[in-house]
Amino acid sequence: MNRIDKSKEKFEQLFGEGVAAAQATAPDLQGILSRFIFGEVFYQGNLDDKQRELITLVVLATNQTFPQLKAHVSAALNVGLTPVEIKEAVYQCAPYIGFPKTLNAINEVNEVFKAKNIALPVESQKTVDEDNRFQKGLATQVEIFGDVIKKMQESAPPNQKHIQEYLSAFCFGDFYTRGGLDLK
Repeated sequence: MNRIDKSKEKFEQLFGEGVAAAQATAPDLQGILSRFIFGEVFYQGNLDDKQRELITLVVLATNQTFPQLKAHVSAALNVGLTPVEIKEAVYQCAPYIGFPKTLNAINEVNEVFKAKNIALPVESQKTVDEDNRFQKGLATQVEIFGDVIKKMQESAPPNQKHIQEYLSAFCFGDFYTRGGLDLK
C-alpha cells in the first residue's frame, strides 16, 4: 500500500470518517502532514498505536496544543486506550511541566470525555498514602535506576537532601507508583 492509502486508512482509524480541520483552508499543508505522519511515521518502529497515542497525548499536553490534544484523546479511545490510561498519561506530566499546564490539559481531556459520556471522575489509581509515598517512590526509583539512587540520597549535601526526598516522594511516589499504566 502506498503512503497516500496508508495515511487515509490510519487517519480514519484514529479520527473516524471526516475531513481534517485544515483541509478546507490549507489543503496542501494538511496533505503533506497526513501523508508524512499517518502514511510514513506511524509505520516506523515497533510501537503499537496505543503507545504512539500515549506519546502523542503527552507531547500535546506538554506543548499545550489543545485542539490537537482533544482530537488525539478521541483517537486514543478509538485505538483502544481506556479513559484511565489517557488520564494517567497526562497526570505523569505534572512533575515535569508543572501543575498549571497539566490541569489545562486535563480540562481538555475532560471535555472530550464529557462529550463522549464518559463518567468523571475516572477510577482513582492512587497506590500510596502519606505514610508510604516516600518509601514506595524510592523503591520505584531503585527499580528503574538501581542502588545508585540510595547512594545519591545518602551522599546528598544537607542543603539538597530535601530535593532528593521530593523526587522520591513526589515524582516517583505520587506519580510513578500509580496504576493504570505499567512502569514502562
